[in-house]
Amino acid sequence: MSVSFATFDRLKSKGVEAYKSGEYVAAKSYLVDAAECMIELAAAAKTDEARRQHEELAAELVELAKECERLQTGGRHGSTKARRHEGGKPGGARQGTAEDGSETDAADWIVKDKPKIGFADIAGLEDVKTEIRLKMIYPYQHPELAQQYGIAVGGGILLYGPPGTGKTMIAKAVAHEIDATFFLVSPAQVMSKWVGEAEQNVRKLFDAAKADEKSVIFLDEIEALVPKRQSDSSTVMQRVVPQILQELEGFDRKAERALLFVGATNRPWMLDEAVLRPGRLDALVYVGLPDAPARYRLLEIHFGDRPLADDVDFGGLCDRLEGYTGADIRNIAHEAAQRPFLEAIGGKAARPIGQADILAVIAENAASVHASDLIRYEEFARGRK
Repeated sequence: MSVSFATFDRLKSKGVEAYKSGEYVAAKSYLVDAAECMIELAAAAKTDEARRQHEELAAELVELAKECERLQTGGRHGSTKARRHEGGKPGGARQGTAEDGSETDAADWIVKDKPKIGFADIAGLEDVKTEIRLKMIYPYQHPELAQQYGIAVGGGILLYGPPGTGKTMIAKAVAHEIDATFFLVSPAQVMSKWVGEAEQNVRKLFDAAKADEKSVIFLDEIEALVPKRQSDSSTVMQRVVPQILQELEGFDRKAERALLFVGATNRPWMLDEAVLRPGRLDALVYVGLPDAPARYRLLEIHFGDRPLADDVDFGGLCDRLEGYTGADIRNIAHEAAQRPFLEAIGGKAARPIGQADILAVIAENAASVHASDLIRYEEFARGRK
């Protein structure tokens, strides 16, 4: 899978930030991913000097990742030994595994929450909500009827669509609607360069979720964890993808502790085909751009607590915002509020947000999703039918 310098820089920056904040488990995951990116970039370098520089940078990141591991275990350099880098002789203990064999708790890197966001808090997307209720919520709320009609409890669902359309909020709302524990995990937290660690993290994640009475696992950017497998893909991915598929197939969907797995992606065509088969991700739900009623509701939400002038016309603004995502509209509200705020702190009299402020911000901010992107989602959806 090809990588870019932008991807490398994003992972490296997150790793360094986590390192400075003392979040050593997350820092190591980001740093080893960044190192792997740089190794791929080194292989594609056009000159020997560039290749050498890339390899040296990758080695530095690996060393910093090892330092994160040492710091995680209290700075005892000899208490934990990472397995050797892929391609070397495996040996030693896993990350977070002490010499006495004890393992770190999955809670060290798995975020658990009880979301307070429900479907009532999500603007529009009524078709999406209906489909999710049918496939994911009603079987939980009506277990006897589900058993009578042979409707499976729990399972997997894929939310796909443009960025900024509310996929994460939908996943949280699902957990809220059934009063389930919400497990929020990123691919960088699961993945590890060290032999055997990534698939063990997958197992720990699912085991932790199964321990709760009701659980929703949410994995954003799932294509980073379950990408299309290729002959030249990393051996880490060749091991992790089957582990994910095994866990998805291992759902006990008749048990009281059945869980829901929600994956989200902006690039569904990058996913391994095996994960999209029935019995794994049972439902593929397209989360598209907000329609006019949803855009109106989003304007009400994001301008609701702000002072507005009498000339603000949400109806007219809805027409101007066709093609904008929910995240785009939230940003427009924020920037529109900044205009009178900056005037006020500059010495002018405080005033409400006017229609002209909002229109000026819209003119400065084009929609983040292009028509060509929407066409590709339509092509993907047709290909799944």
